[in-house]
Amino acid sequence: MEGLIKIFEAKKAEGVPALVTFVTAGYPAQNDTVPILLGMQAGGADIIEVGMPFSDPIADGPAIQETNTVALQNNVEYTTVLGFIKEARNKGLTVPVILMGYYNPLLAYGEDKAIHDAAEAGANGFIMVDLPPEEAITFREKCRRAK
Repeated sequence: MEGLIKIFEAKKAEGVPALVTFVTAGYPAQNDTVPILLGMQAGGADIIEVGMPFSDPIADGPAIQETNTVALQNNVEYTTVLGFIKEARNKGLTVPVILMGYYNPLLAYGEDKAIHDAAEAGANGFIMVDLPPEEAITFREKCRRAK
C-alpha cells in the first residue's frame, strides 16, 4: 500500500497524472504475462493492475470478459497469478502491482492465506470489484497488516 501512496504523492507533486495499466494474467498465453508486465513498466506504467481470471466476470465489459475466458482456458488460477508477479519481481519489476478481481476465489483459497501469499509474491494491494466498501472492512484491515 505504501508504494501506491508514494506514487500518487509524487505524481501530485509533479502535477501529472499516474499511468495505471491493466492486463489479465494468462492472456493471451501464460508465458506472455511476465514480459507484458515488464513491458508495461518499460513503457512508463506507474502502477499495474493484474486481472485475476474469474469464470463469471459480470462487472467487466466484453473485452475483459473475453480475456478472462482465455486465461481460464490457459489454466490460470490464483496461484498462477502470484507466480507471474513473483517471477516479474525477480526479473526487475519495481512498480506497484494491484490484483484486481472477484472475491469468491480469495474466499475459496482462504482469505488470510490469499493476502499473505499475495504480499509474499510482491503484490501491493487488491481491487475487489464485487466487495462493497461497507462489507470490506475486515478484508481491508487484514491487507493493511500484511507486509
